[in-house]
Amino acid sequence: MKRTVFVGDLHLSADRPDITQAFLDFLAYGLKDAEALYIIGDLFEVWMGDDIAEPFTQDIAKAIKAVSRLMPVYFTHGNRDFMVGRTFCKQAGMQILPEVHCINLYGIRTVVLHGDSLCTLDEAYQRFRRFRSIGAVRWIYAHLLPKKTRLNIAAKIRQKSVQGNQQKQYEIMDVEPSAVDSLLATTDCRRMIHGHTHRPDIHQLAEHKERIVVGDWYTQGSVLSVSAQGCELQQRPFTS
Repeated sequence: MKRTVFVGDLHLSADRPDITQAFLDFLAYGLKDAEALYIIGDLFEVWMGDDIAEPFTQDIAKAIKAVSRLMPVYFTHGNRDFMVGRTFCKQAGMQILPEVHCINLYGIRTVVLHGDSLCTLDEAYQRFRRFRSIGAVRWIYAHLLPKKTRLNIAAKIRQKSVQGNQQKQYEIMDVEPSAVDSLLATTDCRRMIHGHTHRPDIHQLAEHKERIVVGDWYTQGSVLSVSAQGCELQQRPFTS
C-alpha cells in the first residue's frame, strides 16, 4: 500500500540529541512503502542562515539526502526555520514548497502549510510574520548582519518566544476557524494538513471537509500517514 508521509515541528537542536536520533531512525526505518515525504516546517528549533548551520545539521542533511534518492522530499518553511535557504535544501535533497501548497492526494484535493498563518488572533505574531516575510528583510538578515549578531538575535527570539507563549491564552495560539474555512474555500480543497500548534488531531469539518494537525517531536515522534484508504496519525516513542 503506497502512502505519503508528513512530519513537522521536530525543532531539532544540538541540545536535544534524543530528538535528532529519533528522526534519523525514522528516516532510516520508518518510511517503508512511502512514495513521498513532506516536512512541513520547524524542522529546526532555530536557523540563523545556511552559512552558520550547526555541525549536527550536516548529519541531518545527509540522512534526508539518502531518502531523497528513493522518493521526493518536500520542505515547507516554519516560523522557527524560515531562513533555511536553497544551499541547505540542495544538500539535503529537499524541494522547497510555497507557503501554501495544494496537491491531489489520492483523489482528494489537499492544502498543505505550516499553519502559523492560521493563528490570526495572535496579532503581534502576525505583524512580525508579515515583516520577516519581506524579501528585502530576509536578504539583509542573511547577507549584511554579522554571524555573531544573527546568533544573538536568534537567542533573543527563542527566549522571547518562550516567555510570550506562557502569557498567551490557549485560544490565541490555536488556529482561527474562520481562517481555516477561508483557506479551504479559496484553494477549493477538501482537506487541510498543517502543524505549528503541537496539537495532533483529525478534525472533521462541515461539508465533508477535514483538518489534520501533525504533532511535535518533543516527547515522541509524530507522523501522519496518508493513503488511498485514509489518514492515520502515528506516535513513535523515543528509544532510550
